[in-house]
Amino acid sequence: MGNVYVGTVTLQREYLVTKNGRKFSPKRSQRVWNHSPDGFCWGYGGSGPAQLALAILLSEGLGRKEAIRYYQCFKFCMIARLPCDPGD
Repeated sequence: MGNVYVGTVTLQREYLVTKNGRKFSPKRSQRVWNHSPDGFCWGYGGSGPAQLALAILLSEGLGRKEAIRYYQCFKFCMIARLPCDPGD
């Protein structure tokens, strides 16, 4: 079975992501390309979703060059389409 990523939005509008039940940090991806010092987001095509897309690709085993090549496409095809509120 593959990795499971879960995003939640707190009442304070903080976007938190877990990977297999553990906090998923943007730090590794920020060392490659720091789009979003504030961390992850989803549901649109901005910097937080770019950070999440890059982080997931790196976490799934893509090398730095491959991840940089594909993360914008992954962001627009997948991350930007995710609902950003539980009611969406």
